[in-house]
Amino acid sequence: MNMSSDPAVHSRRARADLDDPVARELLSSRIPARLAYSWRDGSPRVVPIWFHWDGAEIVMATPPGAPKLKALDEGVPVAITIDSEEWPYKVLSVRGRAHLSKVTGVCVEYAKAAERYFGPEQGTAWVSRFPPEVEMWRIAVTPEQVRILDFRTRFPSAMPI
Repeated sequence: MNMSSDPAVHSRRARADLDDPVARELLSSRIPARLAYSWRDGSPRVVPIWFHWDGAEIVMATPPGAPKLKALDEGVPVAITIDSEEWPYKVLSVRGRAHLSKVTGVCVEYAKAAERYFGPEQGTAWVSRFPPEVEMWRIAVTPEQVRILDFRTRFPSAMPI
């Protein structure tokens, strides 16, 4: 594993890792992401959240009053995990920086996530419940570091297998 601190090296490797079949499967799954960040006092926080993978960014959306917005500033480091529940477990762990933008109307990626999680008909019905002027915050993370475990050929480093 390349332990370089050069962000460009991490970015190139992350893009290659995201093309892995396990990563592609998890990024297209209905499994919620777990977004990890540091609270204002430095304590760790993890929240489940819908996401949409657009091929370059993991995009999430949240309402303006969401507590996580008190800690998520532009460029703050975050981690995202998407993991299966059945053996052999599959895990995609991503590190990157949060990029936030305020959106009027339902965030496009939120609507796409709703259709993936609920199915096209129910997803569209869910999104149509929001008023046209609803405000959302778009949280985009470009993967800088990626780790994949599949518990067949890739195990946690501490396991003596």
